[in-house]
Amino acid sequence: MASVGVASAEQYNYDVIRKFTIMALIWGAVGMLVGVFIASELAWPALNMDLPWITFGRIRPVHTGAVIFGFGGSALFATSYYVVQRTCQARLLSDGMAAFTFWGWQLIIVLAALGDVLGYSQGREYAEMEWPVDLLIAVVWVTYAIVFIGTVFKRKEPHIYVANWFYMAFILAVALLHIFNNLAVPVSLTKSYPVFSGAQDAMIQWWYGHNAVGFFLTAAFLGMMYYFVPKQAGRPIYSYRLSIVHFWALIFMYMWAGPHHLHWTALPDWVSTMGATFSIMLLMPSWGGMINGIMTMSGAWDKLRTDPILRFLIVSLSFYGMSTFEGPMMSLKDVNALSHYTDWTVGHVHSGALGFVAMLTFGSLYHLVPKLWDVKAMYSSKLITVHFWLATIGTLLYITAMWISGIMQGLMWRAYDDFGNLQYSFAETVAAMHPYFAMRALGGVFFLTGMVIMVYNVFMTIGQAKNAPASGNLAANAA
Repeated sequence: MASVGVASAEQYNYDVIRKFTIMALIWGAVGMLVGVFIASELAWPALNMDLPWITFGRIRPVHTGAVIFGFGGSALFATSYYVVQRTCQARLLSDGMAAFTFWGWQLIIVLAALGDVLGYSQGREYAEMEWPVDLLIAVVWVTYAIVFIGTVFKRKEPHIYVANWFYMAFILAVALLHIFNNLAVPVSLTKSYPVFSGAQDAMIQWWYGHNAVGFFLTAAFLGMMYYFVPKQAGRPIYSYRLSIVHFWALIFMYMWAGPHHLHWTALPDWVSTMGATFSIMLLMPSWGGMINGIMTMSGAWDKLRTDPILRFLIVSLSFYGMSTFEGPMMSLKDVNALSHYTDWTVGHVHSGALGFVAMLTFGSLYHLVPKLWDVKAMYSSKLITVHFWLATIGTLLYITAMWISGIMQGLMWRAYDDFGNLQYSFAETVAAMHPYFAMRALGGVFFLTGMVIMVYNVFMTIGQAKNAPASGNLAANAA
């Protein structure tokens, strides 16, 4: 370990990681603020003030773009650049190309948000951006792939740690998904038409949409998990063999699950059945990853009493296990007939997005920040604990509200009177859901408050680093 211990800022490029870390926090706060606002709009529609730019339809993709690609994407760039350097004992392939990915990615988030607000959209879930922005995404993403994979090739460590396999699968799969889902014919600078049509277009979109969840929001964050959980716990991963089986099973099965989003549509029945079948099989590798992460705590469970960062990481895996049980269940056609197009789906998405992705990111960044800025610890451990409970309570309020609202909504849609007529009008179902819309907004306020506390805690930590003399912790941290 002595050779690893001499690692320093000169050996690794921490500058780009710091920038991505800061922007992850900023986009997280912005994206969650927009999320609370649109949740409040659904409960109290007058909040849009009849302004087209802030109606739900236009700023909902601002929220999803900011939290998925701004917050989540920036965190993935930061952690992947950190993990690949540390586990390969090699500096990033090119500092200039890494800097380009930072500035290019931030420009993409801004352009995407402006396009959404102004009404320039393809109308495709998680892919609303028009073709000029799509081209920029492709250029930045290819550069990212070159930097990451090139760093793996120049590694000094002969073994490729499993976290890097997950990151590489995420990078390659997202490139494939993005290119094919956005094949379009431009007719102006702000308008294009897809090359696919009808059921084929829908199938391509949800092949992309589900795998954006599967690779951007799952495989990549499992890469994060496989590095930061063992590091924070001070334990080796429970089973390295299981991590390899988990990897290959997950990336193979996820690719085929997208059609379960299109049950009861014009899609051929055999295609949606195939999607449901692979979704059910996904339960095994998903739970394999969850078990591997949680069992890493064997012999170290007492650390949860005193380590709030570890609580974030382990609770995120619990939410991952719950969400990856719920998803396959909802892909079953009989369950889907009740859940489809209801708030139950929204609750499911956020149990994964808030409970797994965001909580894991919080824990990983809390681990990372002191090492990037050469300080012994975060500014306030108590604030991390406060953030943990705000995030946990906020997530539970949110998903519970959406479960109740969604199941009630589905049942009301299926209710018939004695004459065979629908028992409830659509307006009546919306009125019944109102209290749960308000409850969801409250859960969002809890979660956003925790995010703001984290931003404060991180910036105070950075302030400590600027005010203190260099302590040489970078070399110690590298060990």
